Amino acid sequence: MGMAKRNYLKRSKIEPAVMTMNFVLEDLGPGIQINTVDLSQCASILNRRFYRQGINWAVASMKVVNSTQQVGASVSVTKLPTSWVMANSWEKSMRTWMKMNREALSQTESVRPKFLDFKIYANQDHHTAGYGDNLLPFSSATTGAGIQVATAGEWKPSMISYPDNTTTTGITREAEFIAVGSSYNGAGASGQQAVSMIEGYAASRGLPNVLDPNTPADAADAAGSFPENWMAAIFNEGTDQIEEVLEDLTNDNNIAPYPFENDGVHVDTMYPGGANQLNSLELHDFELITASTIGGTTRLKGGNFPCGLLQIQTSGFEKDSQLTLQINLMPGNHRGYLCESMTEM
Repeated sequence: MGMAKRNYLKRSKIEPAVMTMNFVLEDLGPGIQINTVDLSQCASILNRRFYRQGINWAVASMKVVNSTQQVGASVSVTKLPTSWVMANSWEKSMRTWMKMNREALSQTESVRPKFLDFKIYANQDHHTAGYGDNLLPFSSATTGAGIQVATAGEWKPSMISYPDNTTTTGITREAEFIAVGSSYNGAGASGQQAVSMIEGYAASRGLPNVLDPNTPADAADAAGSFPENWMAAIFNEGTDQIEEVLEDLTNDNNIAPYPFENDGVHVDTMYPGGANQLNSLELHDFELITASTIGGTTRLKGGNFPCGLLQIQTSGFEKDSQLTLQINLMPGNHRGYLCESMTEM
């Protein structure tokens, strides 16, 4: 009994890990400023061990502190959508990328990188700025001492190689990944184009039937004819009730309750988070800075953040307002953190 208890305690032990991350937000004036945080990158730096980006992170809470009162300013947090579309798009993109790598490494497995990992950008803004613009955590500053922002290690985006069908010379192109939005919107910080995971997923799937169910023409019999739909005719007591009910059932509620390509109106895919439907990150929280904001502290709710990617958007702050972002994580059994693999999302 004592041995079993000791083994249980050993298995359930939560490893030590940094639970609070602090960042200096760039703020260049009263316009909109966008800052991106990659929790997996920051956790890898702070704990000096590798955390994959493909993690759905749990965040306990967040807050933004500004040095002076900024009435009329605002802070918002966005993230990858927490939807089945995002989850399936990530997994299918990841598995496609892995298959490409397996085929390339089939005869040269020895060159496989030790820290090979599927890494993506949140959106086109993130792709344009590049990983080099990600916020990195800073150390606690002592009285009279300046803060020290962490130095990044290698953190490079994943890429695919594909034949360029727009040419006849057999050129192979490369592209990186963005989670939401449309594909091929121009070169990012690395000089590469980006493909949208949600758009790629949408293009790889079948479409709903325009009429579902696809009702047979004989479901409603024409007047003056022998009833093909004799089961309905049995209950016809000389009124048109059955015919009217069948007409409603035949004509209404046959098309899916969401827009899709070839539904009679739309001619392109309409997946949420893709190019044509809600083509941005999911709004997680939004707060206005008002005269009643106490101590220049704006609190934002916690939640789960797919791939650990989040963007902090600030607006209306004066230049050099000394904005500080604090993210509080949750302890758990994944190398010290409460989170799960994106394959489980």
